[in-house]
Amino acid sequence: MSSTPRVLAVIPARAGSKGIPGKNLRQVAGRTLVARAVRAALAATSVDEVIVSTDGDAIATEAVAAGARVVRRPEGLSGDQASSESALQHALDAVATGHDAPEVLLFLQATSPFIDPADLDRAVARVLDGAADSVLAAAPSHAFLWRVAEDGSALAVNHDAATRPRRQDRAPEYRETGAFYAVRVVAFREARHRFVGRVELVVVPASTAIDIDEPHDLALASALAPLLEVTAAADAGAEEVTAAADAGAEAGAGAGAEPATEVTPAAAARAGEMPRPETAAPDVPARSRNRTHAPASTDPHPARASAAENGAP
Repeated sequence: MSSTPRVLAVIPARAGSKGIPGKNLRQVAGRTLVARAVRAALAATSVDEVIVSTDGDAIATEAVAAGARVVRRPEGLSGDQASSESALQHALDAVATGHDAPEVLLFLQATSPFIDPADLDRAVARVLDGAADSVLAAAPSHAFLWRVAEDGSALAVNHDAATRPRRQDRAPEYRETGAFYAVRVVAFREARHRFVGRVELVVVPASTAIDIDEPHDLALASALAPLLEVTAAADAGAEEVTAAADAGAEAGAGAGAEPATEVTPAAAARAGEMPRPETAAPDVPARSRNRTHAPASTDPHPARASAAENGAP
């Protein structure tokens, strides 16, 4: 992980969950939610330190075992009414002093079990290069939304009910997933909330944008995890075969002979076959970390050089 500029990842994980008791220690694919969040943050190349803010002894033990540093949250910031911002402010105060203050705060929620480290790096890069002051994870949506009025009637929210365009004729809207947020620390401290200055999105697949709040969310994530992680392992194997073949072709061209690099049967099998779910590496995120860009058709923020180019203040 890099040393400058400093990026601090904070994962708030209190012990007193009501909807799912002990939620942050519940498991998806054999790993607790808090451990999955810690490992995703540690795998992001831009992150310098990972903090878990908690009031629970068991969560603290799990966080340390996963590789994080623990900040013990006081009782006054651990209740049902405590905001995420208060926990983030407390964590910053606990670890940041003077010249040692981080430049970017990366806020992850353990209730999102399929965070891709590459997406974390994309969010941090947007803040560091001046493109945005705050970046959040969002999934594309073409849903027609309605709300119920006081008299019980249904009112269209994001569309004209008299016109029903085809899906392909509608520009997507984006649903905040809650998985992660990157924000400039100075701006966050001044505003005391995470949506400051110019706000941008990192678009993530709707298929992995699960926020565990109810028992059925946990069941869904547990059912999806083997499928998502097997696919990621297969993609990694295919990339290994491609890289080996490319290296062999270059070596052969340079020597005027056949490619010297042998593609092993094991590597070829990884590229050609989907591994069994029980053999998939549990640390592999839902998508390959080598992917650095979301599909151009869904990313509303093409690469920019600076905040000035964005029209940011």
